[in-house]
Amino acid sequence: MLTLSLNRQSGHAGPMGRRSFLKLGASGLAGFSLADIARARSAASSSASDTSVILLWLDGGPSHMDLYDMKPDAPAEYRGIWKPIRTNVPGMDMTELFPRQAKTAHRMSIIRSLHHGTGDHFGGGHRILTAKDMGVSGANNAPKFPSLGAIASMQLGPRRTGMPAYVGLPNASSIGLVPGYFGGHFLGKAFDPFMPGGDPNSPRYSVKNLDLAGGLSLEKLDDRRSLQQRFDKVSAALDRSETVRAMDKFDQQAIDFVRGAAARTAFQIDREDVRLRDRYGRTSWGQSALVARRLVEAGSTFVTLTYGGWDHHWDLQKGMENYLPQVDTAVSALLEDLDERGMLEKTLVMVMGEFSRTPKMNDGGNGGPPRSMGTPGRDHWGNAMFCVMAGGGVQGGRIVGSTEKLGQAPKSRPVTPAQLHATVYKVLGIPNDLMLTDPTGRPVSPIEQAKPVDELF
Repeated sequence: MLTLSLNRQSGHAGPMGRRSFLKLGASGLAGFSLADIARARSAASSSASDTSVILLWLDGGPSHMDLYDMKPDAPAEYRGIWKPIRTNVPGMDMTELFPRQAKTAHRMSIIRSLHHGTGDHFGGGHRILTAKDMGVSGANNAPKFPSLGAIASMQLGPRRTGMPAYVGLPNASSIGLVPGYFGGHFLGKAFDPFMPGGDPNSPRYSVKNLDLAGGLSLEKLDDRRSLQQRFDKVSAALDRSETVRAMDKFDQQAIDFVRGAAARTAFQIDREDVRLRDRYGRTSWGQSALVARRLVEAGSTFVTLTYGGWDHHWDLQKGMENYLPQVDTAVSALLEDLDERGMLEKTLVMVMGEFSRTPKMNDGGNGGPPRSMGTPGRDHWGNAMFCVMAGGGVQGGRIVGSTEKLGQAPKSRPVTPAQLHATVYKVLGIPNDLMLTDPTGRPVSPIEQAKPVDELF
């Protein structure tokens, strides 16, 4: 018996993860509220652009004072270990560990006045990725709202047939939660990111989750699709409902994803010239950035790269001297590659984490003798942080906002997470007045009609 569930409540898609979605075959979408998906995407279609987003997520909290908002005139315990260097944009100095980004700074802009006011990892991650506070903290860390990427996936779908709309490389991890605050929450697991796993820097990198379920061949898949089409004809004679009409479209999208070559090809990083792979850096982070470019080029809408390990309460020097060159290589190569391919105007690149670090460094002791844990570090700080944005219509070479002389708080043009999300909405063509239906059935605005940061455009 083939059963269709046509009466599920809007926004509740049921417990389906990435593996089951890719292995469901032709009839597996029957339990989803696909009419709601159709309505949402139809409503967005009139204003949607064909732009995509690549988010480099620095999980754990990178210090603004050591990356993009250095304070060389502050006292030593504030200004830190490294010196700033000039970039090819006047006034846009950055750490000396970013020499390659310094040469491509004209392609990027920096928000230096982003803030949300919490030094809690979980609270900060939730606020940045969902634009909502909702009481989330380390003591109450369950996600309570859909992420920016999930909403983009729901509204827009993939840019090309056969591609996953939303991808997390190698997975989507926010403060150790998978997918955590990157997930679809009450929109349903259908809007969680596809997480291929693996290491793109591995010589044998492959994405096994694009295979069909055991015992299901392409021929059987086509047979099951034919069966469903015949069923739909019978259904049409009885009750040609909006949900059934929607399933025609979205069942076919699932089939295209599973049986098509687009997604498989996009993940085949070994097709790239070895010289380009070298430019991105032969690291997991660098090669993930290259896969992200291949995904948006093939038609994915929102791709997140998780670069973890930024919680440097001590031994900051060792951590930064390991991580920052990798970030420098990946970000600069990504911007240059997108630009050279004519894709930068249609691809928004973002670099940020859940919060920043304390402007004043600690003594490296963690309660013991100074430097007993290594070089001094920085603790949690949500009162001043950064976001790098490039492409997607964002003009390069701009600095939005500033922090006061010790880097402790915004001095000018403070920017909130909701305003950051509104900026991404503008890039993607998502209506600013979008309303979702929460689990209680009430309409809720994801961004409370916040205005985008128009100085970037």
